[in-house]
Amino acid sequence: QVDLVESGGGLVQPGGSLNLSCAVSGNISPFYAMAWYRQLPGKEREVVASIRNGGSTYYSDSVKGRFTVSRDNAKNILYLKMNTLKPEDTAKYYCNAGPGWPKPSALIFWGQGTQVTVSL
Repeated sequence: QVDLVESGGGLVQPGGSLNLSCAVSGNISPFYAMAWYRQLPGKEREVVASIRNGGSTYYSDSVKGRFTVSRDNAKNILYLKMNTLKPEDTAKYYCNAGPGWPKPSALIFWGQGTQVTVSL
């Protein structure tokens, strides 16, 4: 069984930064990409950034140039560095992994997520 624990969210002013982490317990196939997803109020969960084992990355247009995804395979941690945050980034952020690129199908039971709120 694989468990995902997201952390690092919080309240930040527009233009600020946050660093999210996703601790993975258990083994994930090296063929799976890992991704950060977010769910805006009233909308479906969407991929905002993903990364393959070899280091290839993908970013949605809405976060490109502001967010950076990385992974530490030795520690089993996925990161999301979020800069120049905007109010429209307000959402609950989740990590997951699965097949498919650049938007992997989430195959792991969802964690609790971490709330990011961008507001004055």
